[in-house]
Amino acid sequence: MPKKRSGGGLSPTQQAAKFLGVSVLAGAVMAGIALPAAGALGLAAKGSVQGFDDIPDNLKSPSLSQRTTILDSKGGQIATVYSRDRTVVDLKDISPYMQKAIVAIEDSRFYQHGAIDLKGILRAVNQNAQNGGVAQGASTLTQQLVKNYFVEEAGDDPTKVAQATQQTIGRKIRELKYAIQLEEKLGKKKILENYLNITFFGEQAYGIEAASQRYFSKPAKKLNLQEAALLAGIVQSPSRYDPVNDEEEALKRRNTVLQRMAEVHDISQEQADAAKETKLGLHVSQPKNGCITAIKGASFFCKYVEKVFLSDPVFGKTKEERAKVWNQGGLTIRTTLDPQSQASIQDSLKDHVYKSDKVAAAATLVEPGTGKILGMGQSKPYGYGKNETEYNYSVNYAMGGSNYGFPTGSTFKPFVAAAALEQGRPATQEYSSPNKMPYPSPVQTCSSKPWTNQANEQVPNESASEQGPYQLKEAMAKSVNTYFVQMISDIGLCPVMNQIDKLGVVQGNGDKLPEVPAIALGSKGISPLTMATAYAAFASRGMYCTPIAIESISQQVGEREKSLDVPKSTCSRAMSETTADTVNSLLSGVIDSGTGQQAGLTDRANAGKTGTTDERRNAWFVGYTPNLSGAVWVGSATQQVKMRGIQIGGSYYDKVYGGQVPGPIWRDLMTGALEGKDAPSFNLINIPDPVKDKGKGQDDDNRGRGRHGGRGNDNTTGNTIVGQSDGGVTFPTPSFSFPDGFIQGNTNSGNGNGGQR
Repeated sequence: MPKKRSGGGLSPTQQAAKFLGVSVLAGAVMAGIALPAAGALGLAAKGSVQGFDDIPDNLKSPSLSQRTTILDSKGGQIATVYSRDRTVVDLKDISPYMQKAIVAIEDSRFYQHGAIDLKGILRAVNQNAQNGGVAQGASTLTQQLVKNYFVEEAGDDPTKVAQATQQTIGRKIRELKYAIQLEEKLGKKKILENYLNITFFGEQAYGIEAASQRYFSKPAKKLNLQEAALLAGIVQSPSRYDPVNDEEEALKRRNTVLQRMAEVHDISQEQADAAKETKLGLHVSQPKNGCITAIKGASFFCKYVEKVFLSDPVFGKTKEERAKVWNQGGLTIRTTLDPQSQASIQDSLKDHVYKSDKVAAAATLVEPGTGKILGMGQSKPYGYGKNETEYNYSVNYAMGGSNYGFPTGSTFKPFVAAAALEQGRPATQEYSSPNKMPYPSPVQTCSSKPWTNQANEQVPNESASEQGPYQLKEAMAKSVNTYFVQMISDIGLCPVMNQIDKLGVVQGNGDKLPEVPAIALGSKGISPLTMATAYAAFASRGMYCTPIAIESISQQVGEREKSLDVPKSTCSRAMSETTADTVNSLLSGVIDSGTGQQAGLTDRANAGKTGTTDERRNAWFVGYTPNLSGAVWVGSATQQVKMRGIQIGGSYYDKVYGGQVPGPIWRDLMTGALEGKDAPSFNLINIPDPVKDKGKGQDDDNRGRGRHGGRGNDNTTGNTIVGQSDGGVTFPTPSFSFPDGFIQGNTNSGNGNGGQR
């Protein structure tokens, strides 16, 4: 007589042999996958059992992640993070309805069979044969629990997750072996408890307690019949049956579960019918852990810290090693985030841009000389609902941002000026700067092959009145396109490329910018963090420091605490002090007048640059004081909104300028961030004005203030904050547009689309 288990079943080896024999001979489904015929398997039943017995008996329940606490620079808590949003509860703290619902829909014979369900296999075989495919599986709850163990151990590593869920015979055999072990060691109640605690219910909720809180804002022990049925139905496909995003599909699935509960006599048909008539009754709440709960709008910074941890080799040589440490948790991460700066960012964004607006705003603050990120925020909150987003508009794509950053317009021109000054050109450098001209050709590049204007593309200035000659100070003030194109032609492209390399300026996708003269017009997408960090080098008199977000990390391991190494900022000289001082002089003077008048700080030295791109899809202000650098971007993340005739923050704008919307945001956030802090001065250089009567660029008929009282030049490539003694700054009707293919890209000039997603 065959040896039986305590529960009345066959021994593990006999179970395996019978299971594999039935499956192979039927040429059908084993636990949800179609097995090939016996010949294709290449395994006799005896050989299969032998391989089964060789699998090590070493399955262990995975350790659940510990709490990781993320702190600001003052020690205040920003957020607590788990690798999984999960709260483990005992079976007695789970509603009986929930226990019955999950068994009914996932494994109705759970209490009658062992680790496998032979009747279920035969039923699946028959059903799949009728359907001509694999329509029904036969995995038991115990087998599903084993698979979830493997997935939990895989963490967020997509390769390991794929291995843990791949539809192969080898994995299924191993899963079966461990399922038998669990049946022997744990028993049915503990298996059910573990299953309900580990399984994924969608919407970031792992385990029944997190799911109950997520969807109904109540503990799992208080779930009623219809609520339990809804959650049980989600498990099969959390994305398909997500009640938050597809109520109709979730309702159908819930009612299927209710009917199944009636069929297996867990409830009466009358109870099922009554429950089917009810609504979903959702009371959705945000998860109580994770970056989504970060205070003061620091969710995006919190996610940036996580991205840094998972990508920086200092935390592990491979991404698998880093993910393992992060998922293990027990970390206390002290960051560079300054609570005063962060609060100021959020207050300013809230005052100037509503989350329901067609456009969004993002702002980042960096400390010159250290690279510390002091603040990071945006107008659309972190989340997954309406007017929320999980994309961080302040950073590059690899760190959770947009694909390509956002076109920067004339905020790029100071980099060209710095390169020319480094090449020995004087601050009074003059070029003919006609109103319109072909791109100079040929232009020397870093390679032996010069750039040539094969398509005879033209570059115009903003208005007809902008016609040189101009010197650098005035050309920067008016953002004269032809001036900076001629400057690049004069010095060559290689000095510009070298200069931005030293300033860490890359596209939002991590690629280098194209080596073309039109680079001066700022069509390529760059992130606000990159711009703020690059401008910080001007503030620190030419020293560029790579951005950092983490100051220290300790990890609790058992009863002891250990310190982890963290990334350090690398500082290097990007330009001479004289060059930096000259750029600071060019970009100073915002208090008196100029296109950035609305951005000017009245109590300290400050400098900056505005930028407005073609068709007003992006508006920028990047500015700094000697001890703080900040970048503000306003636009549509999809790059589909042209900011004309638009409501932003409750105010109407006929045309949006870089100094008009981003400028006041920058002014207010800088004012709050710097309150009570030192106000050092720049080392300014006297740049003489040209000795001649220069009335160009002034249009008395168009002179005036915008809706908010600020003066500005409607320059589609941006405007400089430079004080002007006469205050005569205009808003001429724009006449400049990029050549055909300029934004989309062409093989000759190498320009590409900026600001995707």
